[in-house]
Amino acid sequence: MELSKYIDHTVLAADATRQKIVDLCREARENDFASVCINSSWVPLAKKELEGSSVNVCTVIGFPLGAASTAAKAFEAGNAVKDGAAEVDMVINVGALKSGMYDFVEEDIRAVKKAVGDRILKVIIETCLLSDEEKKTACRLAEKAGADFVKTSTGFSKGGATVEDVRLMRASVSDRVKVKASGGIRSYGTAMAMIEAGASRLGTSSGVAIVNGEKSDAAY
Repeated sequence: MELSKYIDHTVLAADATRQKIVDLCREARENDFASVCINSSWVPLAKKELEGSSVNVCTVIGFPLGAASTAAKAFEAGNAVKDGAAEVDMVINVGALKSGMYDFVEEDIRAVKKAVGDRILKVIIETCLLSDEEKKTACRLAEKAGADFVKTSTGFSKGGATVEDVRLMRASVSDRVKVKASGGIRSYGTAMAMIEAGASRLGTSSGVAIVNGEKSDAAY
């Protein structure tokens, strides 16, 4: 297993500077991470900084609340792809899901998938705000709408990824759809627990510490 390729090296803070994005891309190159995950305004910069590497540019859509209009989400996603994003992580409309507006939620996801085409779409369901049944429903709607991944969390709400949620999400979709765990993953041990539970990707701002933890553990 190549742990580095599980990691989406992430900086989504509102006060992240240009230099912070440049540094993030350098670290991603040095550690051969799967992607850098950044806000959409930084996509052109990240694309330039990562040119010639195997690291993808990932961005977030409708972030962090998921309550923007479908048209706004689709436009943001399409524009990000034009700017160089290879992966898009969108937030579902949580309030609509909890209102039982399942057709709306599915079409919201479908519109973003149409906008990104053959790029990877990950759908953030914000597990900390949902019951287990709502989590299952959200995962199934995401798969029906064409998502490539279901993702636990934004990291900006009241909770992040848990092993239990990763297991539940893995069991709620077919083998075609993968699971991304994000929010609160800061150590090698936590990262491995998420992978063992079924995660194929990890969203974290602690990617360097995690891979260094792997090296440290291997030394004993």
